[in-house]
Amino acid sequence: MSVEIEEIRDFLGKYEPFRHLAPDELDRLSFCWKIRYVRRGEHLLDIGEPNDNLHVLRSGAIDVIDANGLLLDRRDVGQSFGHSTLIGDRVSQFTVIAVEDCLILTLDREFFQKLVEDYPEVKRYYAGVSDRVRRANVEQENSSPDSAVLRTKLGQFAIENPANTVSTTTLQDAARIMNELRVSSLLIIDNDNLVGIITDRDMRKVVAHNTPVSTTVGEVMPTKLVTRGSDTVVIEAMVLMAERDIHHLPVVDDGRVTGIVTAADIMRLLKQDPIYVTGELSSAATPEGMAPIYTAAQEMAVKYVERGVAAQEVQALLTVSADALARRLLHLAEEKLGPPPVPYAFVVLGSQGRREMGFASDQDNALILDDTYNEALHEEYFAQLADYVCNGLATAGQPLCPGDMMASNPKWRMTVSQWQSSFHYWITAPEPDALLWAMTFFDMRGVYGETDLADAVHAQAVESAHGATRLHAHLAALASRWEPPLGIFRGLAVDRKGKYAHTLNVKKGGVAACVQIARLVAIEANKAVLPTRTRLDQAAGVSFPRKNARDLRDAFDFLNAVSLRNQAQQFRNGEELSYQIKPSRLAKMERENLRDAFQILKTVQSGLAVRYPIRNV
Repeated sequence: MSVEIEEIRDFLGKYEPFRHLAPDELDRLSFCWKIRYVRRGEHLLDIGEPNDNLHVLRSGAIDVIDANGLLLDRRDVGQSFGHSTLIGDRVSQFTVIAVEDCLILTLDREFFQKLVEDYPEVKRYYAGVSDRVRRANVEQENSSPDSAVLRTKLGQFAIENPANTVSTTTLQDAARIMNELRVSSLLIIDNDNLVGIITDRDMRKVVAHNTPVSTTVGEVMPTKLVTRGSDTVVIEAMVLMAERDIHHLPVVDDGRVTGIVTAADIMRLLKQDPIYVTGELSSAATPEGMAPIYTAAQEMAVKYVERGVAAQEVQALLTVSADALARRLLHLAEEKLGPPPVPYAFVVLGSQGRREMGFASDQDNALILDDTYNEALHEEYFAQLADYVCNGLATAGQPLCPGDMMASNPKWRMTVSQWQSSFHYWITAPEPDALLWAMTFFDMRGVYGETDLADAVHAQAVESAHGATRLHAHLAALASRWEPPLGIFRGLAVDRKGKYAHTLNVKKGGVAACVQIARLVAIEANKAVLPTRTRLDQAAGVSFPRKNARDLRDAFDFLNAVSLRNQAQQFRNGEELSYQIKPSRLAKMERENLRDAFQILKTVQSGLAVRYPIRNV
């Protein structure tokens, strides 16, 4: 092998997609390339010109320009062009011009076709940006054993034929059965129907209240059962159990009990378990005592990030811990102030409401009060409760909201009727402040108290906004104004000077726009769901093209993964947590995938301008 061929082989082996080829295939392929030298300003391809070669830049840079003279991309060393004519139409849709003197490797169509036939990953790489981003997400998830564990289905490890009895069994007999079988719960099944559950925790409660042992389990058992099917994955079950503060989850398929999963089962499966953290928080007596536990939860999430666990799973773990922190503080506040004078719901908003918290998330929350609330009689109680909780969250590690969007602000303590009136105003008169509030409060989720109040307010708000075309246009306009940081040079645009020089904000130009688009299409589809991925899934084919929904979800996943890895590193280093990312610190392929994700978002945003009257807003 000549020195020149060796150099081609070594060069290709550094770049996508050739670095994935087997060594012997890379050796053979190295003989198939030709080398071409072009001067600055020379046209390598013109619109309408047929092309039969794959081009890879060995040195220099080229610009890709569309039919309107718009610069679409600038590509440099290791990047390709001309591949679209080898996979699709043979005629070029773009003009390609050298902006520097270039050395270019060329591979003719015959060799390229054989390459993509033998190596599907090469074909996927050249198929398009959405496929590349999707593949990057899959590779990230598949690289982590922890992520695989979190996606384990309950049916794979649930206890089959769980201990059970009938509702007429006495407490004494139920206790005897549990002791003999050495179990912590009994399912209550009457005529093959699951009607309730009795646990060791329920038993302790009835003993504490001196309930006669002759009382039947049917008289004391919880009947608002939470169940899931065998196909439910561990991460979903874990989040559900932590949110509902339950330790036993019956598994039901087609109306028949097929097993049960306990918190202990999940703890053994995961070895490190956020349910354990929520248990620790439930015994903490002060905000100061909660701080190290909440920090430990974040450290656990950092480890998951470092092991390659999927972004949505890490976000769910962070949200579970923050929810548990709020619940414990609310419980302590009620112990200090006494029982609430009227029913209420404590709601979380924004990323916590969507279950998409990152390490840099601050607190956004509010109170929904029953309509029997009397300001003169009850304001002082709820003001003290809100102050205690919000300040306690800050002490424990969840920063105060810079915009004061918290329950401690009297503005965000309203009755059900007042919330409904506020939503009506925000929906029908979408002014700048109203739009800001609408965006945040459409992500409302109850975490404590009478959470049915929150569900009712949110569902009615979505129903009212469903047909509000003026609101839709305003939300679309906002989503379009968050421009992805794509520059005309080298692909990614970074801040030039100041505190964040040489960085880009992955939230402002990426994640936030994805969230806003998902919120918009879910409202338009009348779907009262909260997580961004779920909103896109449920809007797909209803108010949003299926391909756009799939591509945007992939871009959202990748942007979140990059953001979490960056924040995890900041957390480790004791640095300020932010959404600012230095592209120069990313691997070359990661930079290209980041650019692809931003390009997907930009394409979807362009579609909004066609569908909604954005220019009139």
